[in-house]
Amino acid sequence: MTEFLFWLFMLATALLIPGSMLLLGRSFAKNPPGEINTGYGYRTARSMRNRQTWEFAQRYSGRFWVRAGRPVLAVSLVWMAFLFGREVDTVGHFGLILTGFQMVPFLAVIPATERALKREFDDFGRKRV
Repeated sequence: MTEFLFWLFMLATALLIPGSMLLLGRSFAKNPPGEINTGYGYRTARSMRNRQTWEFAQRYSGRFWVRAGRPVLAVSLVWMAFLFGREVDTVGHFGLILTGFQMVPFLAVIPATERALKREFDDFGRKRV
């Protein structure tokens, strides 16, 4: 019973990152944070230059997370299915490895969005022609 409960806990934990990517991604892509702020949204110096860069960055990062979140969710579910019925230590170790893998696309949004901002806007936040 302990193994099952721990596996269930780890399954819930393994779904946090892809779930966050999907939920926040949809939110940012469809309804980005309205005002430029330092508390919520995709926040970098380049994205916060003006309203245009802010909205572009929110939508781009949101779409990125949705596209990346789907395969991360699928891999996570399959990964955890293979761990079903294993010992607590095995589930814990492989759950930690899974979290490391999940962090790659979760954080990859930063260089991808910054490249897109650089491609679309100059250093002063003006749209490139």
